[in-house]
Amino acid sequence: MSRIASTFKQLQSQKRKALIPFVTAGFPFPDITPELMLGMVAAGADVIELGVPFSDPSADGPVIQAAGDKALAAGIGLRQVLEMVRTFRKSNNSTPVVLMGYANPIERYNQQNTATADNAFARDAAAAGVDGVLVVDYPPEECAEFAAALKSHDLDLIFLLAPTSTDERMAQVATIASGYVYYVSLKGVTGAGTLDTSSVEAMLPRIRQHVKVPVGVGFGIRDADSAKAVGRVADAVVIGSRIIQLINDLPRERVVDVAAGFLKEIRVALDA
Repeated sequence: MSRIASTFKQLQSQKRKALIPFVTAGFPFPDITPELMLGMVAAGADVIELGVPFSDPSADGPVIQAAGDKALAAGIGLRQVLEMVRTFRKSNNSTPVVLMGYANPIERYNQQNTATADNAFARDAAAAGVDGVLVVDYPPEECAEFAAALKSHDLDLIFLLAPTSTDERMAQVATIASGYVYYVSLKGVTGAGTLDTSSVEAMLPRIRQHVKVPVGVGFGIRDADSAKAVGRVADAVVIGSRIIQLINDLPRERVVDVAAGFLKEIRVALDA
């Protein structure tokens, strides 16, 4: 059983919901990410989504785009992100780590390493301690080969679903998704709009008619109240833009404490 499946199984047995923070790798300082990941786990994170910086994101709002730009300017790419996961694994071998990003860095990584493996990314991600991958621009009908490569290395492939997703799309995702699915609660990009919890509550039963893995909800969750409302109906709550906003422009010595303090509030709300 994968770390992701084991984590959700344990939480379900405890009747608790997963807290999944997202942070951009290499932000706000190139060397802080493993320390920040450990701090978030200590604050109650159950799974960590680690954003792989990319120059042309399609789903990221201005907050996460700016974080990615800063990380790219500091020289952070996929190879450095995998090294961050390796460092994290020296202190934590139980918390699942999901890489979230875009196809281009993965395909470029594989091109650069074709001499050592057909899908070097899947091999190296698994060796580094990654548990799952969410690639925004890999639709299910176009990534069978990639999914097979991940599966051969016991990595979960996680997909996005949206308010506009049809039953046909949900059924397609259900045939290939593992770990969990990520329901984007808003139309638009990360950090945009106001969360409508009633629409989330209405959508989740439709998703669960097709998808048998846990369902996490993100985009628009900014505080303890919105996290608690979503946690009543979802299996997991994903928070990204708000964390990025909170740690942006902080001195290095305050980054981990501020992020952890925020997540502790969310953890308390979810467990209430």
